[in-house]
Amino acid sequence: MAEITASGQHVRQPDLPPPASEVGVVSWLRKNLFSSLPNAALTLLGLYLLYVIVPSLVEWAFIYAHWVEGVNNKECAQADIPAGACWTMIRARFGILMYGFYPPPERWRVDLTFVLQFAAIGGLLIEGVPYKKYWAIFLFGVFPFLAFYLLLGGIGIPLVETSAWGGLMLNLVLATTGIVASLPIGILLALGRRSKLPIIRLLSVAFIEFVRGVPLITVLFMASVVFPLFMPEGVNFNKLLRVVIGIILFSAAYIAENVRGGLQAIPKGQYEGAMALGLNYWKMNALVVLPQALRIAIPSIVNSFIGLFMDTTLVNVVGQIELLGMGLSSARDPNWLGTTNTALAFVSIVFFIFCFGMSRYSQYLERKLYTGHKR
Repeated sequence: MAEITASGQHVRQPDLPPPASEVGVVSWLRKNLFSSLPNAALTLLGLYLLYVIVPSLVEWAFIYAHWVEGVNNKECAQADIPAGACWTMIRARFGILMYGFYPPPERWRVDLTFVLQFAAIGGLLIEGVPYKKYWAIFLFGVFPFLAFYLLLGGIGIPLVETSAWGGLMLNLVLATTGIVASLPIGILLALGRRSKLPIIRLLSVAFIEFVRGVPLITVLFMASVVFPLFMPEGVNFNKLLRVVIGIILFSAAYIAENVRGGLQAIPKGQYEGAMALGLNYWKMNALVVLPQALRIAIPSIVNSFIGLFMDTTLVNVVGQIELLGMGLSSARDPNWLGTTNTALAFVSIVFFIFCFGMSRYSQYLERKLYTGHKR
């Protein structure tokens, strides 16, 4: 900062620091929590609710919780000890909650499957990891067959029927399969709904609107119970496979609408520019339109994926016992009566970890792909 003295000379003066109210914690609080009277009132109300809820929650989950190893809720139900979370039940039933009725000697196959899956996903998504092309080939070309062999069994390893699958393992199988398979189907449906061919457009619209017009529980019931009634005599699909197909089709309808919203946000000039370069329909969409549309649709697509992961709990209605079902059935065990709240708390924590992780990665992806151009 320059200053003119009495002699008319310019003397360089050091820049003054910004006001204390514009930087640091005080500035953040003023701008985010107390920027107006309604915001200040809501902030104070939120602090009061935290004051009321958090201490009781900490006491129940930690201070008065029961952690010792045991085979029943005798320790948790002692009258002279304040009521708290019975994490003893979680320790005793942890294998059931994670793997369902998968044979304990074979659970290494489940662990290996998901270690390979998360390693491949990390290699593909984490920036800085080399050989992205090979990670993608493994994840989409090799891993599905390897996972099928490891989980189901076959040559060299014992066969484990899908009726024994359950717990968190089943949630991850359903969610992963649904996410991976529904995205390309949803993209094709979105393109079909915007197609200039009447038959393609009509079929796409009919499928999307019909599936989105019924709840997932109805789709699962039809896939598991009603669909086999229309099959020829002697032909029967695996029950879990029918559930997976129902989840994929249901998710694809919602992904299609998310992608269609992204396609509608693309300026007409992008299509005209691609056609001016001589690109045909498929190259125009693959190289110019879809990359931009998917970037715009990332929040809504990830929201659908999170909803799909949470909706995997609905497979309980068709006899597939996943994490929530295993938690509730554990709490109904005569040895662990009265531990329902603990089971629900544990299930909530597990689901929050996975859903929060997907949400944070989607935000990172948005920031990474943001071009700075506003439409």
